Amino acid sequence: MWCPEAGKPVIKFNHCQRSIYGFSVPERCPLCQQSVHWRKLEEAPVSISNPFTNGHREKCSFLLRPTQGTFLRDYDGRSDLHVGITNTNGVVYNYTIQGVHRDEAGWEQSVSIPLLQPNMYGLMDQWDKYLEDFSNSGAWLPHRYEEDHCNCYSYTLTFINCVLSTEGQERLDKNDFTEKYVLPRTRKVSKYITLYRAIEEHGFHVTDSPQPEASTP
Repeated sequence: MWCPEAGKPVIKFNHCQRSIYGFSVPERCPLCQQSVHWRKLEEAPVSISNPFTNGHREKCSFLLRPTQGTFLRDYDGRSDLHVGITNTNGVVYNYTIQGVHRDEAGWEQSVSIPLLQPNMYGLMDQWDKYLEDFSNSGAWLPHRYEEDHCNCYSYTLTFINCVLSTEGQERLDKNDFTEKYVLPRTRKVSKYITLYRAIEEHGFHVTDSPQPEASTP
């Protein structure tokens, strides 16, 4: 089902020996103006994997979104990102200069990184308590906020490392977590945004170059 917050669905089909991307499949090819039909299964339309999700529907996840605006409308690849952690009900805990927030709205167009495996029932049962107790500690009071050292990213990563320590697992430093989990997703986001905006501007986009991974509907 299409979620308005995630933008319009993007469709890819092949015609005129090119890959054509749009928000729907036209009756006629925008390149040759001939009726669109496919002789081979691999030429048929496929949907492009959307990197965004409604963060309030995600349990026990690390979320990213632009500090201002949304990914599709405002993100330029250099804009500041805000991050948070969801509880089991999709409430997003995040830290700003005002202290810890518990957002029930505002993260409808996010990038989500699940933090638990589906079979980790014991930890999931304790997750909300861990997150609430952690957020109530004196370390995250408003006056302790520092843009470079004590910020939303350090809040989320410190919580993740507290959970890892509780489970007897090795802690992650900021560079490891960013390189392994965050950068692959933000690169995919940037490619998707470029493609999406090109379709918005021209009505379709044509390329022979690799684009975001396609998945059949």
